[in-house]
Amino acid sequence: MTDVHGLLARATSRVEVRPGDARTGSTFERIEADGARWFVKRLSPRSDWVMRVTGDHVHRPYLVWRAGIMAAAPACIDPAVVGMAVEGEGDDAVLTVVMRDVGEHLVPEGDAPVPLEQHARFLAHLAALSAAFWGWTDGIGGLTSMAERIRFFAPATIAPELLVDDVPGPIAAADVGWRALPDRAPELARIAAEVWARPELVTGPLGTTPSTFLHGDWKMGNLGSHPDGRTILLDWAYPGAGPVCWDLCWYLALNRQRLPESKEAAIERCRSELEAAGIPTGNWWDRQLDLCVVAIMAAFGWEKALGDDAELGWWADRVAAAVHRQGLA
Repeated sequence: MTDVHGLLARATSRVEVRPGDARTGSTFERIEADGARWFVKRLSPRSDWVMRVTGDHVHRPYLVWRAGIMAAAPACIDPAVVGMAVEGEGDDAVLTVVMRDVGEHLVPEGDAPVPLEQHARFLAHLAALSAAFWGWTDGIGGLTSMAERIRFFAPATIAPELLVDDVPGPIAAADVGWRALPDRAPELARIAAEVWARPELVTGPLGTTPSTFLHGDWKMGNLGSHPDGRTILLDWAYPGAGPVCWDLCWYLALNRQRLPESKEAAIERCRSELEAAGIPTGNWWDRQLDLCVVAIMAAFGWEKALGDDAELGWWADRVAAAVHRQGLA
């Protein structure tokens, strides 16, 4: 465990940086200390809109780091974190995260599909992380709940963020997308509104399926690969207990342009990797996947409303079929 303040005090070089994927209000710094390069992130609920819309007023990444969750991840997962510290009280409390500088190994920015081999490793390691914590429930307290996940970008959640002078880009986009969705996919819009109003429609039946630890943000901007094949998994901002299919659906929804194979193939790949890790999927997989497809569109239907017809249509059709199969209508 690295002494964060000691390391920062020994820094011989400090450069403020703005990662291309950083849109949250956090601040970032690249430093040199002890003959190595480090990446430093600072955030608080007061400054970081993502913390606010996700309901994090307790610094959840710090809680899971302190509880040893990152250290207990399988060897194929590298969180890159070497130390954390929290200073202050309430929403002004600032979390400082020190990571090894792994920038050269991260997935490059852009929209090009990643290599199939790398994509396959990501799904294999998502399955491995889930298998390592199979049956896990939130014994820490205060981590991200499924009801919060479903409502991350719900209109009522983002409403306060729309009142600030400089509205964050994703918040403005979500507002536009939700307004557009009823015209582009009216049934999907109706279902999303029902799930916001009564998340237990989805969280209740999901609670009857297996639970694991969720990292919560398997997007390409948080991913990379070491030369030895280990997956770099950054930004543990939405940790909590929940269904593995949520992390899978998040991966599919947010990485649409980067996928080197169809969503159907990726779904089967993840399921096969869980089976290979010793997790039988026969009696729960289809139900959990259906429920998570519905849940993820309650969170990101706005993003699909801003995209092309094929992508929106794929999710709208999957949600409609899932609602019918699971009796949610």
